[in-house]
Amino acid sequence: MFDISFGEILLICVVALVVLGPERLPAVARTLGALVARAQRFVASVKADIGQHTDLANLAALKQEVQQTAAAFHSQLSADVAEVQQTIHQARDETVGAIEATGTPVEAIEAASAPVEPANAPLEPGVEQPTPRETPPVVPVVNENQLDLFADPPAASTSHESSR
Repeated sequence: MFDISFGEILLICVVALVVLGPERLPAVARTLGALVARAQRFVASVKADIGQHTDLANLAALKQEVQQTAAAFHSQLSADVAEVQQTIHQARDETVGAIEATGTPVEAIEAASAPVEPANAPLEPGVEQPTPRETPPVVPVVNENQLDLFADPPAASTSHESSR
């Protein structure tokens, strides 16, 4: 920041030792250090205040942007809702018109619920209806080469026991 090299700092320390003397130099160094620390704290405080003010300005701009976006979203949503309501009302009007055109709802229901011929009645008189076949019982396929851990163990052959 100040572009002071180590050699220049060493030269300043030697001049201060010669001018102030060895007795007063430690007290002056402590005082100078305290003043520098106080100045650094002041600069940090000012930087923090400036940062807070810029953050507040940025937040105000952000708040305004969010409000504008919300207003745009609200207007778009209102337009979509109005369009859907119009579609619903149009469909309702068409449905009511169709119901009125067919007559009273009771007549439409009675026409739809006319008696229906049972499905198991013969189609033509004199034709014999097919009889359902009996299905043979399903026998599970067993692989004799595969061991079954949960089945009972196979019975020992009788020829093996009689040879003993």
